[in-house]
Amino acid sequence: MDADIHAFLRYIQTERRLSAHSQRAYTLDLEHYYDWCTAADTSTRMATREHVREYVMDLHEKLAPASVARRLSALKSFYRFLISCNRLDASPADGLHGPKQAKLLPKMLSVDEMIALLSPPLTGQEGDPLLQLRDLAILEMLYGAGLRVSELTGLEVVHVQLPDRLVRVRGKGKKTRIVPFGTKAQDAMKRYLPARQALLERCPLGLRADAEKALFLNWRGSRLTARSVARMLEKRCLQAGLHKTTHPHALRHSFATHLLDAGGDIREIQELLGHARLSTTQRYTHASMAHLMRTYDRAHPRANLDHAPQTEAVEALP
Repeated sequence: MDADIHAFLRYIQTERRLSAHSQRAYTLDLEHYYDWCTAADTSTRMATREHVREYVMDLHEKLAPASVARRLSALKSFYRFLISCNRLDASPADGLHGPKQAKLLPKMLSVDEMIALLSPPLTGQEGDPLLQLRDLAILEMLYGAGLRVSELTGLEVVHVQLPDRLVRVRGKGKKTRIVPFGTKAQDAMKRYLPARQALLERCPLGLRADAEKALFLNWRGSRLTARSVARMLEKRCLQAGLHKTTHPHALRHSFATHLLDAGGDIREIQELLGHARLSTTQRYTHASMAHLMRTYDRAHPRANLDHAPQTEAVEALP
């Protein structure tokens, strides 16, 4: 990569303080763009509007619309940085628009599916009783507090106030929020904490310093990863008879949608989720309305399903 890209990556790390995940995404996107510019016999600073347009057209042939939009957004941020540093007079990416993306409703589980997921214990040869207690606490916290999986794996013991049923969460952009959780999650955490101490004893000495702070540990006694949480959830879904692809983020979606279904205020749900913009939270109003329409179509004797596909209309809302 050239010096301009290196300077931009230092900027997003030291000044904007983006997450490690965001830094990796910018690095990969700009590495790809640098390679394309090299093959096109130009440089990132000398690239013209036509170069950028051709680059985006190439992306359209290989990537999904969301990925194309992300790479174009990375280019715009990169060129804005060059302009702010007086390294460039104008951005060749200005005025270019990413592809339109389908506005998909967030995937979620119904209340009955969540109850099924949280009810049965783990079984089988891998059913370590310590991990069973840990897994139930993880699922209760993901659903009970609406956490992102990265927020959950980043939790430390001192972040949880069990008597008050509060957890201090560091979200996107290193923003901190206080989130309440329910009595079921509280009970699960009370049962897990002694098991956590037993897991900690398995931790190698070299990893002990971080493990002593981490709330959720793996079977080796070190900090749990997001991928391990995803694998655990897949296994739990199969055991609960939920034959559908479910990711940890679906529990966060379920948390928000179920609160809305029960009459929760959207502004308060925005605070609980840690969304910077209300428009992000408003996606769940569409998901909730789609659920209501499906219930109506299935149960009301005058729904007239053969002639009025109401659910599809709701899911197409902007």
